[in-house]
Formats: sequence, structure tokens, C-alpha cells
Amino acid sequence: MVDLKAKPFYLKDEDIQWVEDTIASMSEEEKVGQLFVNMVQSREPADIKATVEKYHVGALRYMNVPAAELYEQNRLFQEESKIPLLIASNCEAGGNGGVGGGTPIANGAAIAAAGSEELAYRAALYGGREGAAVGCNWNFAPVVDILQNWRNTVVQLRAYNDKAEDVIRYARGFHRGTREAGLATCAKHFPGDGTEENDQHLMMGVNDLSAEEWDATFGKVYQTLIDDGVMTIMAGHIAQPAWQRKLAGKELSDSEILPATLCPELITGLLRGRLGFNGLVVTDASHMIGMFAAMPRSRQVPEAIAAGCDMFLFFNDYDEDFGYMLEGYRSGVITEERMNDALSRILGLKAALGLHRKKAEGTLMPPKEGLSIVGCAEHLEASYQAADQYITLVKDTQGMLPLDPKTHPRLKLVFIGGEGMVVAGKLLGGAGDQLKAALKETLEEAGFTVDDGEGEGSVGKSKGKTEDLRRRYDAVIVALDVVGFAQYNAMRMKWAKPADQPWYVAELPTAFVSFNLTNHLIDLTMSRTYINAYMDHRQAVQAFVEKLTGKSPFRGRYNENVWCGRWDTKL
Repeated sequence: MVDLKAKPFYLKDEDIQWVEDTIASMSEEEKVGQLFVNMVQSREPADIKATVEKYHVGALRYMNVPAAELYEQNRLFQEESKIPLLIASNCEAGGNGGVGGGTPIANGAAIAAAGSEELAYRAALYGGREGAAVGCNWNFAPVVDILQNWRNTVVQLRAYNDKAEDVIRYARGFHRGTREAGLATCAKHFPGDGTEENDQHLMMGVNDLSAEEWDATFGKVYQTLIDDGVMTIMAGHIAQPAWQRKLAGKELSDSEILPATLCPELITGLLRGRLGFNGLVVTDASHMIGMFAAMPRSRQVPEAIAAGCDMFLFFNDYDEDFGYMLEGYRSGVITEERMNDALSRILGLKAALGLHRKKAEGTLMPPKEGLSIVGCAEHLEASYQAADQYITLVKDTQGMLPLDPKTHPRLKLVFIGGEGMVVAGKLLGGAGDQLKAALKETLEEAGFTVDDGEGEGSVGKSKGKTEDLRRRYDAVIVALDVVGFAQYNAMRMKWAKPADQPWYVAELPTAFVSFNLTNHLIDLTMSRTYINAYMDHRQAVQAFVEKLTGKSPFRGRYNENVWCGRWDTKL
């Protein structure tokens, strides 16, 4: 059972009394409702009121929209809810994860490239400030996975590095920034992503390290953060067979291996028991196939709580999932002791954040004037300064850089985009056209003439003659923003047009730059100049062009994952 006086809650007697009195006053339906983190489907006042009254949700997450809309949504939810709500953002890399128009600072890979705990701190602080401005009090970050497998696209940009020691350094900086902004942190995705290439959005993930290997890597990370006082941990739909078998007390068949979200050996035995975590555990998003496919939905909903998770992230169907959880409680799948323990952790977190006092004072929502911090000049400058630190020249074996518009004025710009990403079942686009337009504009401001294949007289769909290519252009820039998150287990290059394929690399100086994934050299072994820019926003574009033209030095660093395990990527 939870100890609310101990780390990470540190509650006083009067706060514990509020927790206990609140639980004692709740109906069965209200208790069940507190277990759910609701993905907001509608911001209409009548729908908000109905959601709170019927499902009694304990927390919220939402799709990003402009700050004023989120503020009003969160204000209405807090006003309608009898018990103050946890409102979660996803500010892993800055305010862009918590609010439309929020400021991107640096994702995990970019922070590792900069080699800066201070940058991790600032990404969390500025992201936390912007999330808090719209009423958030919980941040689903930091990502503390360890990118051991270069093929992994789920956390390739989100993970800090391939070494536990680096992950710890940057996660500590991030934790400090988030707490300074007034939000609770949520380390994820226990027991650890990054060892394989599969995506738990599409299938159960498997962390197949031995128990000893896990202890020395992921276990070391989680133990350190738990000792530091991390308040919440997100369980992934990821199995850790070695530890499940070690703690099961019996022989297990392969078919009995479960994702952590449904596995009592991993949550209650390993995380709570062996690592001593006293805080709150929330499942990763329950619409992921890694959870859905493990057992029938009627079982997985209550059994996630029975396994030791305290909150269930998202409904599939509201009435069904609420009914499954209620029946699981009434039938004893969720025991009275487990229910009280989960509720104590949920309400304990709310009390530790002072939400019960703010509710009484009418200050759960910050002043609306504070929305001016979202995308403010200070944060945008921090975004540019971060990009100046992290953009990485991986190789320039042809000696192409710096590229001078006086000697190479005419550029062919090839832009390769992706298909967006699926979040909570919805397909969202990437930066796409905006990034391409920003890149063309910034290159032209630097003195180049840029043909992006769109205007009259641009190269058509066929490759054409090499002599025509050489007459028309002095160099080629290939910009990559390949996104397909939660759609594919592996993301590879897709050349939509023959004219875009790199037939020009032996004819003209060609630089490849990725504004997203870092492992594109697996498909670009012909490249001789390759740059990782990590993030697809205007400040990153500005910093990239300055480095391309020699106005600013490349400061970022890479690790061996970038070579994709091949010798020819280094040529």
C-alpha cells in the first residue's frame, strides 16, 4: 500500500485526511471514474458537462489546438468536476507538445546531440510554462528509453541516447525544469523501449534483455529517478520476459508473457517491490495494439488496475470501458484494497500538487493573461539557440561545405515528406508544406536561387538529361521530413518521383539533411554530405542554413547508431 507521507508525495496529515475523506465519500461509479484519463473528444460545454457527470473522470489529455481554446476547455472541465482534475500535456520537447502554437525547444535526440543537461532543463521549463498556461499540471515526460536499436522509430527522436548514464543526466535536468514550472513529471515507457524495432502502437513491444542486462541499463535509470522523487511512471505495452519469469515463482510459457501494463510481476513485483516506487503508475494509451491484442478488452481494462497500474489512459468506447472497469471492481478482479490503493495514489498526487487547495480557492486555472507566454519571443529565441547547439554534421567526405551562394547560386531542392502520425486513433500531418516553404524562403534569403520542383520550368517527373541538370543547377539540397509514427514498424525512404531519386549525386554537390528521423543513412549510402537537424520547425531551418553556408559552426554530436551498422554509410 502507498505511503502518502513518504517520497514522492510528502503529504501532511491534513492533506491525507482530504484524500481519505474524499475516497470515503465516493460512489462506486465515482471511484471507477477516477481511474480513467480521458482523451477529450469534444470541447462543447454540454459535452464536457456530460462527460464529467456520467464518467467522473480523474484526468484529461487532449489534441493540441490554439491556447485560448484549450484554456476554455480546461476551465470548463475543472469547474464541472467535483474533484480537481489532473490535466496532462505531452511536452517532451517543449510547448509544442502541450498547446497549438507552442514552442519547440529540443527533443531527446537533439538534447543528446547538444550534450547539454541545461538544454534538457530549458526544454522542460519552457514547455512546462506553456502547458501550465492552459491549465496543465502533469507532463507525460521525460522519455527515459534507451535507444540501443537504430531501427527503432518510436523513440528514435524522443530518447536521449543509447547509454543509461546519459539518459539519467538529461532526465534529471528535465525533471528539474518540469517541477520548476509546477507540473508533475511522468517517466516513460517502463520497462523500456529502444531495444527492438517494433512499435507498441501496432504490436506488443518486447524488451528482451536478461535480468542482469536490464538492471544495468533500464533498471539503473528507473532506480535513479525513483530515488530522485519522480512522481509518476508510464507503463508501456512492452514485455520484459526475463524479469516476469524471475518474479513469477513458476515456469511460464511464451504465451503467458504479458506487456507491463497487464503484468503484476513487472508493475507490482519489479517496479513497486524491487525498485521501491511509491508513486502513481499510468498505462500508456490503451488504444494501442500492444494492449488491445493481449486479451479481450473486457479483461484488459480491469486487469491493468489489478496488475498495479493506477490510471487507465483513454477510453475506447466510453460506455463499454467504464462498464468493464465497474464490473471488474464489483466482481473482485480489482480488489477493494487495490482500488483504495490506486485512488490514494491518484488523489495523493492531486494533493501533492496542491490541487485540492486550489479548487477551494478557485485558482485551479491560472490567469488568462498568462497565455501570452505561449510562443513568446523569449521562447522562440531559446528554440533557435537550441537548434544552433544540436544540429549535427554527420559527414562531409566530399568537402562540399560551407556552401557559398556566390559560387553555387542555383539550388535544386528536393523535399521528401512522410504520411503524418496517428495519435489516439487520428491521423495528424507533419510539418510538410510549411517546412518546405520555410526552407526555400530561408535559402533564398541567404542568396540562393531555389527550384523546389513546384514552379513553372521546374524539372518534371522524369530524370531528364544529366547535361541539362548540370546547366541548370550548381548544387542539390535533399531535405527529409519522413514521419509515419504509429503506422509502420519501420520507416524507410520513399522516393515518390524518379526525378527526386538521388541520380544527381555523382553530377552535382549534394547535401542531405533530415529534419526528423536520424537513421536515414541506411537508405542514403550514396550520400557524401549528411546532416541531422532533428526537428522540423522554422528556427531549426534558420540554424541549418546558417551552418550550411558557414555563418555558424556545426556544434552537434552523433553516436554510432547513425551509421546503421554498415561500413558504406561512412563513405
